[in-house]
Amino acid sequence: MKFGKSQGSIVIWEGQSVKQYPSMNTINPFILDHTLINTETNIPSSEPSVFQLMLKPSKIICLAKNYSAHAVEMGVLPQELPETPSLFLKPPSSLIGPNEKIIIPPHTSEVHHEVELAIIIGKRGKNISLEDAYDYIFGYTILLDITARDLQSIAKKKGRPWFVAKGFDTFCPIGSVITTVDEVPNPHSLNIELSVNNELRQKGNTGDMLTKIDQIIQYCSSMMTLEPGDIIATGTPEGVGTFNRGDNLHASIEKLGSLEIGVE
Repeated sequence: MKFGKSQGSIVIWEGQSVKQYPSMNTINPFILDHTLINTETNIPSSEPSVFQLMLKPSKIICLAKNYSAHAVEMGVLPQELPETPSLFLKPPSSLIGPNEKIIIPPHTSEVHHEVELAIIIGKRGKNISLEDAYDYIFGYTILLDITARDLQSIAKKKGRPWFVAKGFDTFCPIGSVITTVDEVPNPHSLNIELSVNNELRQKGNTGDMLTKIDQIIQYCSSMMTLEPGDIIATGTPEGVGTFNRGDNLHASIEKLGSLEIGVE
């Protein structure tokens, strides 16, 4: 499935057919088992404010150390901050929606939360320029980059890749809505927070990103083709920490709403 925007309307490509609907601000919900509305019989005749969209990314690209305060809390010296974005991938199988739960696997005893602004790509692109970058964004949402920190630390000490620490099933909660790009004229001025059991843990602002969104898209697309539905997680502010089974995580980003997730 591909999706994008055209002259203020949402355009859905399903196979060879194209359908256009009135402009809408949010898309909800959009993960995994929900069925895409794609027939004339179940599309509301009046302008909808919300409709279902199945999001099936080919990849989830993530930025590490894109907020300097977080990099420092992870032991990175200011002079060691990366000059270019530090990327890693999470598997699409790690995605869950707002009505699901994080499942802590038996492999780890130290799991951390990281709240992030996520970009949803709207059309296929390669070698995208800074000037054109925002034309390739469908919208934004909230993403939690869940990390088995003990496994990551062990892998780093041994000089091994730490992909496994990020890639467990349920380690990428996302939602609860996609806010289309036209509703967020300045994505670098948004307050971002995360609480665990009503205790504030993370508080920052997207203006503190070291690599800005247009630069992220330019850089990522110089190495890999961005496909419709792909997700780019733009990094987390300081305050990452542990959580446990039975906890409740509440994340919010200004203009993007909130995401609440339980833990098993």
